[in-house]
Order: sequence, then structure tokens, then C-alpha cells
Amino acid sequence: MTTWLGDPTLAHLRDVAEWPDAGERYEVTGRLGRGGMAVVYAARDRLLDRDVAIKVVDAFGDAARPSRHDESKILARLEHPGIVPVHDSGTLPDGRAFYVMKLVRGTSLDVALQRQSALGERLDLFVRICDAVSFAHARGIVHRDLKPANVMCGEFGEVLVMDWGVAKLLNRDDGTVAVVGTAGYMPPEQAAADQTVDHRADVFALGVILGAMLAEPAPRALRAVAMKARADRAENRYATVAALARDIGAFRDGQPVTAYRESLPERLGRVYTRYRLPIVLVLTYMVLRTILLMW
Repeated sequence: MTTWLGDPTLAHLRDVAEWPDAGERYEVTGRLGRGGMAVVYAARDRLLDRDVAIKVVDAFGDAARPSRHDESKILARLEHPGIVPVHDSGTLPDGRAFYVMKLVRGTSLDVALQRQSALGERLDLFVRICDAVSFAHARGIVHRDLKPANVMCGEFGEVLVMDWGVAKLLNRDDGTVAVVGTAGYMPPEQAAADQTVDHRADVFALGVILGAMLAEPAPRALRAVAMKARADRAENRYATVAALARDIGAFRDGQPVTAYRESLPERLGRVYTRYRLPIVLVLTYMVLRTILLMW
């Protein structure tokens, strides 16, 4: 008797057949996703009895080693609550490189934003992304592929910047001649594969992300901040991610931002919004005092 397997069953069998043999320590339990050069699997660390994620580079042999070495070494240097930690790395029996990292349970930023409509909550997420990226820059590392799909929002409020596979060490020529990154989030110099790409490429990508996070009608000051961050010329952007985050903080505190020149009515409106209660109390006092004097 002939038994026919349905397409979903065949697809699952093919998927399982591709699962890596990660040795006795790690038991692969499923595939989480595929990127341009790697596949990420869910696994169980038998030694420490915990769930982890295993990223396997598609290339084999010598071609795999630079990618695995660079990303795992970079992540090992970035011990920050907003950056996914790496636990282990090595080479599979078939020659593919891999590294083991924390398994993040949650959703990508673009999905999380669908559930968070309040501007304050969105800006809080953005500032936390900036904090992680600024930390990396302080250690001489540029991400080069910041986008909502590479930011994970965990079940317990974690905000993690993921996928450092095309990250670059500043002041080191990584030999890149091809364009790396994602269209729409790359500044002109990165799209042209310019070797002078520096931390301001991440500032540009953050400006694009910020613009996407702003629901219309967005405050003019915030639109100006996003436009300055994603300026075509690197020298016209914020000099650092920290400067970008400071402008966001200033807006949230009711202070002027460096990217936008307010008109007098806007300035008065901002001051009134920030000091509404004391202004109302003073005006009320003055009105009552005037009434008493008139009597």
C-alpha cells in the first residue's frame, strides 16, 4: 500500500533533516527563523538545563569562520541588558560555524508597535534601543543593520538589539566591498559600500526607525529630530546616538530640542504645557486678588 505524505509533512521532514548536530550538550528542538546568511534554531542546553538559541552560519569551512568569529566575538564584548548575550561558539561536524545565545521570547519591534499606540511608550522603546547602540559605539562597534525586525521586545519588558552579523569594528578595515545592510535603513555612504562608514550610519537607521514609530499627526519637534538623524550627509546628522537620545529626552521633559527652532507661540505653548499647574494657580490668585481689590 502506498502512503502519500502531504506537503506540510514533507516540509516538516525537510526542516528537521536540516537541523544541526550540535553535539551531546545541545538538543535542537525547532527552527526559529532564517536570515540572509544564517539560520537560528531553538535548542535545549542539557548541561545547564535551559532553553537557548543556536545561530548556524550557512557557509562551510573557512568561509564560515570569519563570520562566526566576528559576530560571536563582537557579542562577547557587548555585555549590556539591551544586547543579546552569547554563551558558546564552535564548529559543527559538517563544517558550519555556530554560536549559542540567549533565547529571547517575544516579538519584533514592528509587531510590538502595533500594540503600543501611546507616544510615550514608543519613545521609551526608542530610547532603550539608543542606549544599547550607544553602548556598542562606545566600544568601537557599528551595527550597520538596525531595523525593526532586528529589535526584539521580550515578554517581560526587555528590549534587545539583535543580529550583529554585519557589524563593523571602527578603525579597522573589514574588507567589505559589497553593500551590507537593508535598503531603506542604510545611509547613502553605506549603500555605496563606502569604507568610511562609521557610527553615524546607525544614527541614520535610528532616524528611519523613529520616523516609522511616529503616528500622524506627529509633533513637529519629533519629526525634525527624525529628519536630522536621517540626513543624507553624515555631517548633518546627530554626531552621536547619545545626542539623538538627549533630544528625545528633552522633548519628553517639555524642553526645546536642538533639531527644531520653535516659533514664539510654540514656545509659549510648550512652557504652558510643562508648567500648567503653577501657571493656573498664579492666574487664579491674581484674578481673585483683583476681585478682592475691586470690592
